[in-house]
Amino acid sequence: MTLDTGPDLSDFSRIDFSNGAVAAVSGGSDSTALLLLLKAHLDRNAPATKLLAVTIDHRLRPQAAAEAQAVARLCAARGIAHRVLAWSGRKPSTGLPAAAREARYRLLAEAAEAAGIGLILTGHTADDQAETVLMRQTRDEWARDERPTDERPSDERPSDGGQSDDGRREEGRGLAGMAPAALYDWRHWIVRPLLGVRREALREFLRREQVAWIEDPTNADTAFERPRVRAALAEGDGAPRVAEAIALARKVAAEREQLGRRAAMLIRSLASRPAAGLVRLDRDFATESDSGAAIYALRILLAATGGTAFLPDQARSEALFGRLRTGPLCATLSRTVIDARRTGIFLHRELRDLPPAVEVSDNALWDGRRRITLGDSSSALLIAPLLVAPLGAALAAKRAIAGHGTPASLVRAALAAEPALWRDGECLGLPGEGPGLPGEGPMPAAVAAYPAVAPFARFLPSFDLAPADAVAALLGAAPVPASPFGGHSAGLPRAKA
Repeated sequence: MTLDTGPDLSDFSRIDFSNGAVAAVSGGSDSTALLLLLKAHLDRNAPATKLLAVTIDHRLRPQAAAEAQAVARLCAARGIAHRVLAWSGRKPSTGLPAAAREARYRLLAEAAEAAGIGLILTGHTADDQAETVLMRQTRDEWARDERPTDERPSDERPSDGGQSDDGRREEGRGLAGMAPAALYDWRHWIVRPLLGVRREALREFLRREQVAWIEDPTNADTAFERPRVRAALAEGDGAPRVAEAIALARKVAAEREQLGRRAAMLIRSLASRPAAGLVRLDRDFATESDSGAAIYALRILLAATGGTAFLPDQARSEALFGRLRTGPLCATLSRTVIDARRTGIFLHRELRDLPPAVEVSDNALWDGRRRITLGDSSSALLIAPLLVAPLGAALAAKRAIAGHGTPASLVRAALAAEPALWRDGECLGLPGEGPGLPGEGPMPAAVAAYPAVAPFARFLPSFDLAPADAVAALLGAAPVPASPFGGHSAGLPRAKA
């Protein structure tokens, strides 16, 4: 194995590098091999591609700064641009791996943004995939035992999918493991090209190239879940367990993608948006013969309407769908009111637990449902004292206009939960709508509020691109950015980048 014939380089050849690449490099064996293999691929096939290696110093160990400098020296010797970014501030006393992961992706995205690059590559391997699947299997078993949340082995949380909004493991869906690509913050693709490669193969490659790597002691700290699973897989029966976990991940991933495509078809054919914040499903939705896809579509729409990061519980969603089949009802799930009437099944955000008034800031995700953006800096001077807060029932009653058979009461209820701009206790109107109603102050044109697809706004695994694309079209959100893979679908709705 050499730089010219590295493991699974076909994965690199499928990736669109036209906008450059950020390689996340900790100095460990996996990320170091990723960097060298990627550099060799680009030198051969696209030498003009912008490549930036980024090392995150989590400031959790005193050796981390020196390790980052070792990566810097390796990059300098290979002619690779390199940056070190630090996770500053206080560290949480619990959930440290999850918090570190969130900080890592945020800093990588910031580095990519600053460099004008939309693609981030990580060195996750087949071993990481097997560990992830086995961790999620264990959590599913605990969930089936219905143990209290604080007794579950949950010191790590998955980075993309696999957990419900009430904190319970979501049985089955998370066993797809890590997706080959995930969209972070609806802007940056995170690609994992080495998911089919064993860690030992990468280490053998580095040995032949006489390149050293760093051993992070936290990877062996059994106080955390992943190192415990890793240690178990290192025992005699580890190889077949890894193979079984990888096979399970592929099977579940294929099933999840197929279910997502069927759910997307139902959303596109049976869902509409009669007013801001209001989703309508045709009554035929409740009698859909493909109940699995209908329930999945319902769960995604409930999370999107309610602004929750995780899908509602499977069992509760199934019970709700069964009730929809029996006739009219009014219920609440996942912060969403479900109002089933003769004219349709309507979904809107409930008025409880809406965010308090906060100062307007650029690219803020409000209530999980709306992305608040600002215009140029000159306009920002005019809007500095602005607050964003719910419109409220009283003002919604003045604005709501029913039409096309939609009950006015539902339009008012949905509008009341929409974000409005306020200054000194005076409502200026809804962002981006132009002049407000008579008696309202002047509307700053530089502020806009764009719909966000809540369950996928932070992480969108490539498994779920079809339903995410359908919901984005339904809500009027920005479309899913083009796939990072060129010339093949990889389960994505867009075959070419």
